[in-house]
Amino acid sequence: FLFFAFNRKSGEPPLINGWIPYLGKALIFRKDAFKFLLDQQKKLGDIFTVHIAGRYITFIMDPFQYVYVIRNSKQLEFYEFADKMASKTFDYPALSKGKFPDLKENLHRIYQYLQGKPLDIISDHMMKNLQDIFEWKCSQATDWETEKMYKFCCSVMFEASFVTLYGRVPAADGHKVISEIRDKFIKFDASFPYLAANIPIELLGATKKVRKELIHHFLLQNMTKWLGGSKVVQARQDIFEKYELLGDYDKAAHHFAFLWASVGNTIPATFWAMYYLLRHPEALAAVRDEIDHLLQSTGQKRGPTYNIHLTREQLDNIVYLESALNESLRMCSSSMNIRISQEDFVLKLEGNQEVGLRKGDWIALYPQILHMDPEVYEDPKEYKFDRYIENGKKKTTFYKAGRKLKYFLMPFGSGISMCPGRFLAMNEMKMFLFLLLAHFDVELAENKAVRLDNSRMGLGILLPDVDIAFRYKLRS
Repeated sequence: FLFFAFNRKSGEPPLINGWIPYLGKALIFRKDAFKFLLDQQKKLGDIFTVHIAGRYITFIMDPFQYVYVIRNSKQLEFYEFADKMASKTFDYPALSKGKFPDLKENLHRIYQYLQGKPLDIISDHMMKNLQDIFEWKCSQATDWETEKMYKFCCSVMFEASFVTLYGRVPAADGHKVISEIRDKFIKFDASFPYLAANIPIELLGATKKVRKELIHHFLLQNMTKWLGGSKVVQARQDIFEKYELLGDYDKAAHHFAFLWASVGNTIPATFWAMYYLLRHPEALAAVRDEIDHLLQSTGQKRGPTYNIHLTREQLDNIVYLESALNESLRMCSSSMNIRISQEDFVLKLEGNQEVGLRKGDWIALYPQILHMDPEVYEDPKEYKFDRYIENGKKKTTFYKAGRKLKYFLMPFGSGISMCPGRFLAMNEMKMFLFLLLAHFDVELAENKAVRLDNSRMGLGILLPDVDIAFRYKLRS
């Protein structure tokens, strides 16, 4: 690696520049960001800057320093970066250009519908919609049924999420309409990493056409036909109507972006949670016992003709299921938490450390390094379904070098960039797994390893590199 120390000012971290103009270390970073960052940490320590595709990104590798980045939201900004990326990806005008005063703040306030009592309401609707889909699956599963697991998770979670958020399509072929939207969504989603990397959509085959078709589904004349949509989507519609400069297509693009945010990471996360449970019989048995015990203790029966209801307290106290889910999130999440320096300034860190930053520099936390740190997690490459349980209760205390960590599991981002829908996402995945294991005997139908597809490193939950067959039948 070539180091250009003469370009650095006093107090700035060492720079890894690379020899390819503009690209810098983009190619090697994209190939395996995890290994690349670990190699640099061993050579240079916990703070260094990498030139990647015209950006200078300073990585903070020490998890004890995360708090100093996260809480410094005035000088280290996130929204403008996210706005630019989302507006290009989903084809709506950037909110930060001043044409839409207070729109960002108004949309942010709507996330109150994903917390507290409103969260209970939308979670109940999601539970009912999941049960409707599983009841239909039950009617088909007279004997062992075999399906591809990722396709199964995508089909169930996409339809249940769509109906919960946007409402039912009243037409006789409503399921078919949602399936068509899902198929287009999958095609668009395959190009998402390239769009996020700022590659022009014109170079991505039919992606531009598919995106336009998806956005047209969310035009007002189509959405008004859907029945029983959520308050969060209705509130977004009401706000958009107040902005005359926001065209019908722009509003529809915002709705499409919200759909992607709702399922783009939840679907693969659900897959991994299911896959790891089926790969580990002791985990599957423990989680199923917990589910059966809860149903028995609350006087509820399982089966296609019975409705199961879970309160927020019950969802929060399914400790083995939650631990297994958190363990799969630890192993499959690869989000990069980014902040943009708003001025030349010195970031003060723990232990009298200081980092000189220039205006426009990117600061990045890469929690996957933390999630796979053997000092924090013993045998980090192994799936341990009860890793987040201690003495029968949730374990929330983890250590590195003998010190307690404030941040030990970060699949949903951090600080101002933390996913506002994280509570709903966790509830959805718990409910999916709960209903699946309550209703069905489930097992893998293929003996092959499924690995992480690293093409989405830094963008959230990694997808599987291949799909795998599983089979299910009604529990006796």
